[in-house]
Amino acid sequence: MTLDELKTKMKAATSHLSDELGKVRTGRAHPGIVEDLSVEAYGSPTPLKGLASISTPEPRQILISPWDKGVVKDIEKAIQKSDLGLSPTVVGTDIRLVLPDLTEERREELVVMIQSKAEQARVTLRNLREDYLKAVKANVEQGGASEDDIAHAKKEAQVVIDESNTEIDRIVETKVEQIRTV
Repeated sequence: MTLDELKTKMKAATSHLSDELGKVRTGRAHPGIVEDLSVEAYGSPTPLKGLASISTPEPRQILISPWDKGVVKDIEKAIQKSDLGLSPTVVGTDIRLVLPDLTEERREELVVMIQSKAEQARVTLRNLREDYLKAVKANVEQGGASEDDIAHAKKEAQVVIDESNTEIDRIVETKVEQIRTV
């Protein structure tokens, strides 16, 4: 593994964390809450974003407009079965979801979950750093590099991991602030 590969993989890990946290409900409606919800339609599980347009006409409401009106009941059922805690209301051929206020207890549960996901991302970064250093050590053992290269690689890897951890902290801080804002 090269340093560029390490940087790419660490960037992918922080990007994945950002995507995951984007799906966490903050009290404000956004399509990311439901767009990847699996709906059993046409005999196979399909992400909701592949079956309908999803919009937020109001800050605390999500509007789902299926392209095929025959899947309205399937979407409604999938939302009810999900762990989102939302009750769908069918209005004609559209489905409305009104987001209730988050309780203080639920906000704290979400903060703990976010911090747990962040720690998982940090573990991934540490594992990537170890893989990189193993690759450098293997190169030294094969005679392709010197012992000084190991020390240099450790410094380079630490700089990259520090930058990635700073990015994780920024992502988490932003999301926690969104959740705690009433």
